Amino acid sequence: MTTIEFFHDAVCGWCYLLSPRLKQMANEYEVTIVHRAYVLQRNNDEIATRFGSLELAKSEILRHWQQCKSHAEDPSRINIEGMRAANFTYPSGFNAALAMKTAEVIEGQSGHWRYFDAVQDAHMKMAKNIADIEVLLDIAELLGFSRLEFKEVMELDSTFYAVEHDIATARNLGVRSVPSMLINGKRLISQTLTLDQLRALFYQLGIAPKAKSRSLVNDQHHYNFK
Repeated sequence: MTTIEFFHDAVCGWCYLLSPRLKQMANEYEVTIVHRAYVLQRNNDEIATRFGSLELAKSEILRHWQQCKSHAEDPSRINIEGMRAANFTYPSGFNAALAMKTAEVIEGQSGHWRYFDAVQDAHMKMAKNIADIEVLLDIAELLGFSRLEFKEVMELDSTFYAVEHDIATARNLGVRSVPSMLINGKRLISQTLTLDQLRALFYQLGIAPKAKSRSLVNDQHHYNFK
């Protein structure tokens, strides 16, 4: 079984595009997806340092959103004007990472993925402030988690250190951007691939399709991946 470690940040638009594509690949191929939190900026100070100011950060990141929208299968999922009009600065992703890891503690990798997709929807589509703990707990409750249990697990030191471990692991592996995929602990790909590109990559790597999808291997486009 091939294992792909998916390094992502909840505030990353390119991750938002890649997640459903990887889910489709997991449905088609014999592959296991392992989610890893990799937070680009932990707080407002780090955002301001990276972009010059919080105002400049929001403006620059929304330009990135526009690029993501132009490559999205469903552009309506990316609500640029909603985020531009929101009365908060662009959020950092650390609290969301804590929430994703909480979902993982409670429900395993499937819980992490469910929460990741939901928190990205709240961020990219509904223009919610996903640095706000109450917003994150609202999302958890909507997904069927106990709000009280979720909050208690999210506040544990072990949950914090689990996020820190993912970040340290990413850095030790040479991950410097999101999304990144590490295949079987060896092949690192730091770009957002289309479904066709993913299928071609899997074909090149000899990743077996599930029985119902075997016909796909005869219809591959060829790309070079570095």
